Amino acid sequence: MNKDNSTLASLNERSRAVFRQLVETYLETGEPVGSRTLSRSLAESLSPASIRNVMQDLEELGLLDSPHVSAGRIPTHSGLRLFVDGLLEIGDVTGEERSEIERNLGQPEPDMAGVLDRAGALLSGLTHGASLVLAPKYEAPIKHIEFVPLSGDNALAVLVMEDGHVENRLMNPPPGMTPSAMQAASNFLNAVLRGHTLAEVKTVIARQIAERRQELDTLAQSLVEQGLAIWDGQGSPTPDRLIVRGRSNLLDNVAAGDLDRIRQLFDDLERKQDITQLLDLAQEGDGVRVFIGSENKLFSLSGSSLVISPYMNADRRIIGAVGVIGPTRLNYGRIVPIVDYTARLVGRLMSGRTNTG
Repeated sequence: MNKDNSTLASLNERSRAVFRQLVETYLETGEPVGSRTLSRSLAESLSPASIRNVMQDLEELGLLDSPHVSAGRIPTHSGLRLFVDGLLEIGDVTGEERSEIERNLGQPEPDMAGVLDRAGALLSGLTHGASLVLAPKYEAPIKHIEFVPLSGDNALAVLVMEDGHVENRLMNPPPGMTPSAMQAASNFLNAVLRGHTLAEVKTVIARQIAERRQELDTLAQSLVEQGLAIWDGQGSPTPDRLIVRGRSNLLDNVAAGDLDRIRQLFDDLERKQDITQLLDLAQEGDGVRVFIGSENKLFSLSGSSLVISPYMNADRRIIGAVGVIGPTRLNYGRIVPIVDYTARLVGRLMSGRTNTG
């Protein structure tokens, strides 16, 4: 039995009732909850004095805190963890929410980036929080690579996959790059990379450059390495696999004392650093996971909560994740099923299945 289960088991029915009602009231209002408020809302008739005694016991267990001199209490992060794991009643996605999700995501289409972007906007709109969507790495075999010179010092790297998917990336080629060196780099890459996935290119290129160095001059070799770095995530400090929508929702009804926390969260989201940790978090358990405050590795400094669920491809392999981030005062009972249903539908779209049962 872990610590949370042991703590929950030690609470009698009266303590559980007071604790549950206090947390639910706090999640709804965002304000400290007092004994008089609880005495009016509890099913069992308890005097404010009796409730205050229970609240004191819960505070000593580390489940409640007194933010001000007033008698009101709020749940601690430990209290919220206990509530989510042991007392939270998870609702179902309503018919209206289900229809909204299915209407916006629709049927499979070639542009899965558009589907993922709509999934992020949808989650943000339904939950009134900020949504996170971790897009999968593209794993289709490569068909063609080309470097196209543009005006000034810019060039366009064009990547065509065997399934017809096309990606374009703007880049700055090495100084002195000539059209012939650019063509030589394209020819070399097309000769050695056709049929390989992006996950395989680093190993393939390192070996081929060593074996066929005489085919490339210095400039062409530099362009080969720089062009591949763009798709490997090394060419940009802000990888684009993370789609963030609804930042402005986090400013709605924010208390003055929470502004620094929200600014910190915005900074974390803007940097998009270590985004693969999102997938690591989702892979550590089945289905939806909830991270509260400091449990959240990516956004611990802002003290935010993260509700996240992975989605899978047709081979049942986890390839991405969707989630909602916001203050610890999230409506977990409503958000968890929305995130879960959205993740399952995105996975079906990624797998090419149209049924949404």
